[in-house]
Amino acid sequence: MDWTWYLFRFDGRIGRAKFWLAGLIILCWMVFMAAIAVAFGAGSFAFSISDIFKVFDPDTYGAPSRADLPLILTKLMGTPLFTWVFAATFVKRLHDRGKSAWWLLAYFVMPGLFKQFEERLPDSYWIAPIALACFVLPLAGFVETCFLRGTRGPNRFGPDPLAENDSLPMPPARRWEQQGALEIVPPHASPPGGMHVKRDA
Repeated sequence: MDWTWYLFRFDGRIGRAKFWLAGLIILCWMVFMAAIAVAFGAGSFAFSISDIFKVFDPDTYGAPSRADLPLILTKLMGTPLFTWVFAATFVKRLHDRGKSAWWLLAYFVMPGLFKQFEERLPDSYWIAPIALACFVLPLAGFVETCFLRGTRGPNRFGPDPLAENDSLPMPPARRWEQQGALEIVPPHASPPGGMHVKRDA
């Protein structure tokens, strides 16, 4: 498998199994980098989706203390990497469902930004439908990318990733060949010669 294409490129299609595998790879990377951060002095450490959208929030910027440097440096290295891999595999999974990459905005970006700035939005009736949409859309995206099969056969984004497995021929059933199972035994003293069935047939 081409790992560069699989984890970092946005073209083509992948099935559900490879999408779950990408999530497992991201999780392992997160655990590894969190262990490094803790080893270098970070008291507690965790990656979260909110780290992606804090980049757009001015309130998250401030003068960091010396104790925060391991945490900040690790997140500066890890968050862009995890975001890129997630986006690349998510888009390829959308392609497998026959949808364009623009659905990433509806399923992930818009709900994430709303969650980041939710507490600073005014109390108004027009916020309610937006909040409902930002709750339903990520759930719909999760179900679609993680559990639903892609379009059967090729689509505008590439060939079906499951077509190769679906088209594998079934091995033929083994038949008992009478000619190969019988052998002519030359006559000996006992038992008499004649036609016998092979022991391993």
